[in-house]
Amino acid sequence: MLALQKLEKTSEEKLKETAKRLGVALSQMPRHIAIIMDGNGRWAQKKNLLRAEGHYEGGKTVEKIAQYCVDFGIEYLTLYSFSIENWKRPKAEVNTLMHIYARYLVEIRPTLMKNNVRLIHLGRLAQLPPAVKRELAGTIKMTAGNSGMVLAVALNYGGRAEIADATRKIAQKYKEGKLRFKDIDEQCIGDHLYTAGLAEPDLLIRTANEMRVSNFLLWQISYSEFYVTKTLWPDFKKSDLEKAILAYAKRERRFGDTKGARKHDKGGLESPKLHR
Repeated sequence: MLALQKLEKTSEEKLKETAKRLGVALSQMPRHIAIIMDGNGRWAQKKNLLRAEGHYEGGKTVEKIAQYCVDFGIEYLTLYSFSIENWKRPKAEVNTLMHIYARYLVEIRPTLMKNNVRLIHLGRLAQLPPAVKRELAGTIKMTAGNSGMVLAVALNYGGRAEIADATRKIAQKYKEGKLRFKDIDEQCIGDHLYTAGLAEPDLLIRTANEMRVSNFLLWQISYSEFYVTKTLWPDFKKSDLEKAILAYAKRERRFGDTKGARKHDKGGLESPKLHR
């Protein structure tokens, strides 16, 4: 078993192979991809199906795209699954989504373990149904020791709520004397976000041709490159992911500078970190 593990390719090796296959430099490859998965309902409507069928099909796409990201050597994949605002949807649809999440969190475990993927949650737990909280905690615990790609699931998530929650944590620490006023800076805020310790997204993909960020990762996407496609999420394929990466590779990331893209020691574009 140990011998087999040693033969496994590292994320860096996979990323190099993907860059070569796509004909781009390693420095042009994104290491953190975030996706706003949109269009499940419209996909179902176009096929005269119930919206629930679109969500089930979207779940299948999640598994496929996550696997492609592992194969490509992507280090972080963040998926916008359910926003705080989505509770406004019809109760039947919300119940269906919660059922899908609870079931998916169990069914995905063998694949996560096989691919050495670590699952983390972004968002507020309190509002989630007991079954979802239970299976989410179970999957997080099971994959906690994995050292491969990080799969961040934004579930009951809102960018403004995240910043508000971080602010409350900081205020409480200041009140208790655990934090000095002069220590409250951008790094401090980053350290108290749900995404603390993760690299900020290099590439943000949105499906279904929607031109907005929908309260997603408002702090973290300050320097992310956006890619919007008309493709509905259930129809999003490997080739669509590759198109997004190729579009990203053509961008020159300056981070406010005038000297072109910066590099980091792994040979890729420097992605600001939300400090560990």
